[in-house]
Amino acid sequence: MANVRWDEHDTPVSEHFDDPYYSRGDGQAESRYVFLGGNDLPQKWQGRPNFTIAELGFGTGLNFLETVAAWQATPEDLRPKLRYVSFELYPLERAELERALRPWDDLKHLASELCVLWPPRPGWSTHHVLGVQLDIGVGDAASILPTWTGSADAWYLDGFSPAKNPELWQAELMRDVFQRTVAGGTFATFTAAGWVRRNLEAAGFDVGKMPGFGRKRECLRGVRSVASESN
Repeated sequence: MANVRWDEHDTPVSEHFDDPYYSRGDGQAESRYVFLGGNDLPQKWQGRPNFTIAELGFGTGLNFLETVAAWQATPEDLRPKLRYVSFELYPLERAELERALRPWDDLKHLASELCVLWPPRPGWSTHHVLGVQLDIGVGDAASILPTWTGSADAWYLDGFSPAKNPELWQAELMRDVFQRTVAGGTFATFTAAGWVRRNLEAAGFDVGKMPGFGRKRECLRGVRSVASESN
């Protein structure tokens, strides 16, 4: 169970990791820029019959809702069947989720449907919500991720800061992420920590940088290159 406090901006902060769940500046803009933009979404899914997004750190569900909003805005003839798989060790309580998502009026109708499902039970649960299949793995990602037999077209690596939550950025877990990424699949993350970059490169990703959001100078994005599959 999450242990949350609320700062002077009414931003949720994890007591476990002493880190906010999203940018105090503009969490919604950060989600759009880092995770959707970093994975070239929604352009990348247009015209695809199926598309799977996987995420480390469901948190407040903001990334999920922003993804659903972009998916719903995609013309129906270009809209894939979307599956969203997320891993979360400490789910928020329903009231905390509702409060965390309250700042964004344009997501209100989406958030209300998500909150009805909350909190998910430990282990795996599957929900069909807002036209999307949402699979949630509640537990330690190092243990539960290897039980997932699927592969992602795009990853959102959105754990708490590597300095505060190093376990979610370890080399073995990044190898598990790589192994569950399709050829040509991508990842994006808010961090540019050198040791995280090295772990992602060691796992097999081609890693690059892009300008960071807000006060962050840089963040990382990468791809499981098609060329590497033939080597």
